[in-house]
Amino acid sequence: MPKPLVTNAELGAAIAATFPEAGEIVAAGGGAPVYLVGGAVRDLLLGRERGDLDLVTEGDPAEIAARLGSETTHHRRFSTAKARLGSHQVDIARARTETYPHPGALPEVSPAEGIAEDLARRDFTINAMAIPLSPADGAELIDPHGGRDDLEAGVLRVLHSGSFADDPTRALRAARYAARFGFELEPGTAELLASADLATVSEDRRRAELGRIAAEATAPRAFELLGEWGLAVLRPGGAELAAVVSDLLASPPWSGFVEPAPAVLAAALGPPGEEADLAAAEPARPSLAVLAAAGRDPVELALARAMGAEWLDDYAGDWRHVRLEIGGDDLIAAGVPSGPAIGRGLGEALRRKLDGEVHGREQELAAALEAAAAD
Repeated sequence: MPKPLVTNAELGAAIAATFPEAGEIVAAGGGAPVYLVGGAVRDLLLGRERGDLDLVTEGDPAEIAARLGSETTHHRRFSTAKARLGSHQVDIARARTETYPHPGALPEVSPAEGIAEDLARRDFTINAMAIPLSPADGAELIDPHGGRDDLEAGVLRVLHSGSFADDPTRALRAARYAARFGFELEPGTAELLASADLATVSEDRRRAELGRIAAEATAPRAFELLGEWGLAVLRPGGAELAAVVSDLLASPPWSGFVEPAPAVLAAALGPPGEEADLAAAEPARPSLAVLAAAGRDPVELALARAMGAEWLDDYAGDWRHVRLEIGGDDLIAAGVPSGPAIGRGLGEALRRKLDGEVHGREQELAAALEAAAAD
């Protein structure tokens, strides 16, 4: 069962060690209260490796970002700003409340009277905690919804009964957090989630949330949960295929060749392409393997490999990189006229090189000239 590693008494030291830029941020606040919030607090309590900083202020986020002296962006509608401190992004939001004109709509934002009102708009109790960064306030956990207790119990709990109706993408986030932390849904939350209607949310927002799930190391489990909860239709064996793809892309020759998140998403949900046919193929020679694989989407290749096409390891690692030492200019210099004969000659030379029939520039040129001269 998950259990936070940081006690209330240890918060100050933990912030100083984890967020050494805290003093700089407080100074940039210009006297306005600044709070560490959401996932940053949750992960600090769990003793997890830090990520970017999520901050809430009762001042002007754009002014604070500008005082931090780095490249900044400002989203006026939501009263948010972003800045960079070293290698980390700082997300700064004005304390706010949110109302939803209709289920699935983007929220209408208005200023909150304080941090407690801001925390009340959040998705789960484990993300509805804050810690003031100002030394005058001290490192005291603000936890009006029992988020720390839920962290200790390994439970995901929404803050109010209308949470999934307001923003059904929170149901997708529930799968992401449950998989990441190994948490269970609180029974009342599970009951509410069963009525979440993702059809009220735009396709773009759904796909963005699914992409965030696919980018996680625990994505296969999250997709499995979505299938169990009736929130997504997985392809047959989708969760298992996603797990194989995730492992495959973690090491050469596939790491760096295929972007993991789109591949894991396609493995889990589809739609199916031609990966099954490709997986069933058994090319007799390297040149035939290249003919079968070249030009295909790398995601499709990764799925086919995960389905058993081991020959694709050689394609991904070696065969796709094979190049001739000669080019069209060499054939023209040897008397071959411009036109289809050039492509025919180079294609045949590459085929023979892939299959180990020619070695070196002279043999490539001889093979190319022979093929170019053939009718």
